[in-house]
Amino acid sequence: MLGQAVGAVTDATHGMTLAAVSMPYYRYILPYGTAKFARYAVGVWGVNPDGKSQKQVAIEGLEAMEKWMRKLGLVMNLTDLGATKDMLDDIVDGTLIMDGGYKVLDKKEIRQILEQSF
Repeated sequence: MLGQAVGAVTDATHGMTLAAVSMPYYRYILPYGTAKFARYAVGVWGVNPDGKSQKQVAIEGLEAMEKWMRKLGLVMNLTDLGATKDMLDDIVDGTLIMDGGYKVLDKKEIRQILEQSF
């Protein structure tokens, strides 16, 4: 829903908004789904888990994902979508909070994630 709210303010496509907010979002929720992020890192990115904690594996997987996204030339921040910090209140207010996922976010957490997306 973060991407939807960004798109409502910037007119950017859904895929572009997802790319811009995904890494800060994933880093924020990693502690709530570390085991699944670690499994993803091993299964998708080929991270070797030997001698590493689940958190280390998960972080390494996110780093591999970010490197891949950058290689593809995806938009990696809100500024490149035309968003400015003065739009932040509108984006936060426009973000629908939904049940589910690793953690249900509140407006303060949404703001923190979006601030990391600039």
